[in-house]
Amino acid sequence: MDLGISGKRALVCASSKGLGRGCAEALAEAGVNLIMNARGSDALEAAAEDIRKAYGVEVTTIAADIVSEEGRAKVLEVAGDVDILVTNAGGPPPGLWSDWARDDFIKALDANMLTPIALMTALMPGMIDRGWGRVVNITSQSVKAPIPALGLSNAARTGLTGYVAGTARQVAEHGVIVNNLLPGIHATDRADQLDGGVSKAQGISVEQARKNRQGTIPARRYGTRQEFGATCAFLCSQHSGFIVGQNILIDGGGTNATI
Repeated sequence: MDLGISGKRALVCASSKGLGRGCAEALAEAGVNLIMNARGSDALEAAAEDIRKAYGVEVTTIAADIVSEEGRAKVLEVAGDVDILVTNAGGPPPGLWSDWARDDFIKALDANMLTPIALMTALMPGMIDRGWGRVVNITSQSVKAPIPALGLSNAARTGLTGYVAGTARQVAEHGVIVNNLLPGIHATDRADQLDGGVSKAQGISVEQARKNRQGTIPARRYGTRQEFGATCAFLCSQHSGFIVGQNILIDGGGTNATI
């Protein structure tokens, strides 16, 4: 399928690896020129070079912490006007409700709610002026069904979901389409971190922890960055103009819900 976005420009956050990289690769395959951002320059430059070689698109890299005001300003200055925005930031650590203080919640809100909102606020006016834009926020399956150990993430990402629900419906008439993509467990560093935590807590091997978690997923496996990226690219395409303010699960059936 021709996604109809060849030649567009996209800012993809946290795209040196994991789900962000999957999105960058899929957009590049569709002919989109990229502005890739991540904190670590080495992994970022390596990923960008791989994408240039594979797809022949223009790739600009900006090593900066998108969560900080300084880093975000740097990214926005280099990015300029973009047609597509994919927001993404690592989730806060797991824990117990009694362990978290106010500062822990502020950090989670900054990373997983306020940063995506700041990026949308900065970039959507240009999209509105041009009459076309796409925003995909990478959130979590936890906004559909909370994960007890991820209370910080549950809170921050659900706040973003509420913001998008109203905002997406205000900008859709201008051709700017905003949706959220809700991953379950994928084969990324985040999954390794979570499986490592279970391994330590339960005194089992990481391999066994992974096998146990896969057994709770109807698909009986973790997702891949490639299939996640393909879904993101479709939501950024010319074909997604009637999909507005939705929360789309990509979790192998792991969220047990009818609606």
